Amino acid sequence: MCYSGGVKALCRTSIEFHPGSFTVLLGPSGAGKSTLLRCLNLLNCPTTGKVIVEGFGELPGNRKLLRQHRCRTAMIFQQHQLIPRHSALRNVLIGRVGEYGTLRSLFPLPKHEYEFALDCLDRVQLLDKALERADNLSGGQQQRVGIARALAQKPHLILADEPVASLDPATADKVLALIHRIIKEDHITAIVSIHQVDLALKYADRIIGLSEGRIVFDDIPQSVSRATLQSIYRAAEEVTPKAA
Repeated sequence: MCYSGGVKALCRTSIEFHPGSFTVLLGPSGAGKSTLLRCLNLLNCPTTGKVIVEGFGELPGNRKLLRQHRCRTAMIFQQHQLIPRHSALRNVLIGRVGEYGTLRSLFPLPKHEYEFALDCLDRVQLLDKALERADNLSGGQQQRVGIARALAQKPHLILADEPVASLDPATADKVLALIHRIIKEDHITAIVSIHQVDLALKYADRIIGLSEGRIVFDDIPQSVSRATLQSIYRAAEEVTPKAA
């Protein structure tokens, strides 16, 4: 995967993600984590190679199939990407818009969609904040609204790009625990990019380490050693794991 000017963000690689697994991408800034995530829903189209999705085949190949894949692929962002003046409920309802045509989405959604959105907020313990403006919520609460919005898509796959980077350690742990619990309950595949090694070791089923656009580690958390972290970060003192 190359950007303009010939900058190579992700080297040639072959990787498969298994249904229902919680995969963590580890690596320093610029290692290719975000590029890999964005290639999986074709926000970044690989300059070579292909993305194959179960039930859809090779993408992009058909615009309709690509749209369907994106509808069932939810993203959780570092900076929440909420509409500040809208309530938590209205932000969650945005996750349902993809199920409707452009013209239909201009009108209020059916009652059952509001009920489902409220259920999503309840699952992230924010039902009591449903009518609160997003910009009145704390950072951790806004991220939970983002998780509820992702759930509203009824996704098969969740891609999370540094979802806890802007949160304090205690809140980051709670948010990642919430994502982990939900994907296990619903059997959703999750691929999460984070910097916190301790959280990766605590929650991941599988850890993929990237360095300079290459995958240098792919195994279970129990196989992560100091040498592993050195190969990923090239500076072990920067990534000494904290106690879980």
